[in-house]
Amino acid sequence: MRAAVLRDVNAPMEIEEIAISKPRAREILVRTEATGICHTDLSYATGLQPVPLPAVLGHESCGTVEAVGEGVTMFRPGDRVITTLATFCGHCSLCATGHLYLCESPERDRLPGDEPRLRHGEAPLYQFARLGAFAEQMLVHENACVKMPHDMSAEAGALLGCGVLTGAGAVFNTAAVRPGQSVAVIGCGGVGLSAINAAAIAGAGRIIALDLQPEKEGLARDFGATDFVSAPAGEALGTIREMTRGGVDFAIEAVGHPASVEQAFAMIRRGGTAIVLGMMPREMRVTLPGVEFVYDKTLKGSTLGSTRFPYDIPRLIDFYRQGKLKLDRLVSGRIGLDEVDGAMRAMGAGAVARSVVIFPQ
Repeated sequence: MRAAVLRDVNAPMEIEEIAISKPRAREILVRTEATGICHTDLSYATGLQPVPLPAVLGHESCGTVEAVGEGVTMFRPGDRVITTLATFCGHCSLCATGHLYLCESPERDRLPGDEPRLRHGEAPLYQFARLGAFAEQMLVHENACVKMPHDMSAEAGALLGCGVLTGAGAVFNTAAVRPGQSVAVIGCGGVGLSAINAAAIAGAGRIIALDLQPEKEGLARDFGATDFVSAPAGEALGTIREMTRGGVDFAIEAVGHPASVEQAFAMIRRGGTAIVLGMMPREMRVTLPGVEFVYDKTLKGSTLGSTRFPYDIPRLIDFYRQGKLKLDRLVSGRIGLDEVDGAMRAMGAGAVARSVVIFPQ
């Protein structure tokens, strides 16, 4: 099969013919239909986050089941599925307490010495996020998938696998926003727009979008923002405090930079919560005034929107079918596999919401 292979950081990915194994116990072979270009892929491709090389990146995807391994009962060939990187075992202490997205069980992977899921010749390839979705096929654990309606577009389904799940989940799960509360979202990329959209669905009274690119105002308002602020951090902070008479209930950081995390924490009211979605390099540090914690302020991280994706994705599909979740509006462009590098550069420049790789079927 064809795949985009990353052999060195900050180098173009090469389209190569690689081999994929057959499904074993609890594994599913999926024919990829579509894969979204996510900022997380860019972080690994540019070396901001470490990744074993060579690797097949891509993790926001959907496809059709082609074959299943022993013991798989939830899926059968012909099913359409949305895949997600929050693969879980289903019975460790984290899974048993509802934290599927934090599962660390090694049983989600093949054992050392087993035939690798992906290889080029005899050399194994790293399967990013246990998916490797920049490829025509994916071999995944059954608990990386949830069924997708047959009448849903491939690009809409793919976006539910990461970006939308992260942004919407931060609102519905991590924050549990209630009607009438105020929400600020820093960064109007795919994740931030999804958070804005979810805040509108949740009934937030005021939704303030912040982005340094003023041309994103129209898009942010389309997704549900009641206000838009494009200004340096200090000026933006004063504007928001004045708008909200002291600060917002929730501030969601969807950029991945210490300055924007500090900005999010500064703009919440007493008793408010700042939630960090953006992925930062390990060496970056966030500095906060310690006295602010006395005022019952909370700073929280959120992994993939604190998702329980077998439950959350069907809910999001319902919102999409009702016209509330604007998945189609998120798609900036439909591209081929050989255009992945250019699409990632455009995303890094903040020029697009989401490009989606469409695979011929």
